[in-house]
Amino acid sequence: MPGPVLLDAFELARDIRTLDMEASPYDLTAWGYGSVAIETPEGKAVYVARQRALSARGQALRQRLIDAVAATDDTPGGVDFSPPRTLL
Repeated sequence: MPGPVLLDAFELARDIRTLDMEASPYDLTAWGYGSVAIETPEGKAVYVARQRALSARGQALRQRLIDAVAATDDTPGGVDFSPPRTLL
């Protein structure tokens, strides 16, 4: 898997966790995190919008991962995804 795809996967996971922490009932501002007040209509709207943006990033990343796997081949040094042959 290309390094940039892996790095982007980690960054997406971090951003998803950040939103999760910011929507929690705990005050994490001392650690540099914001706050999403999901108990208010405005906060809930922000939360949903950010979730949708993260989902869109995930979909794009998923396609990049599929493309990276599809680009591999079965030449020496490549990755062979064909099923093993059975002997009769």
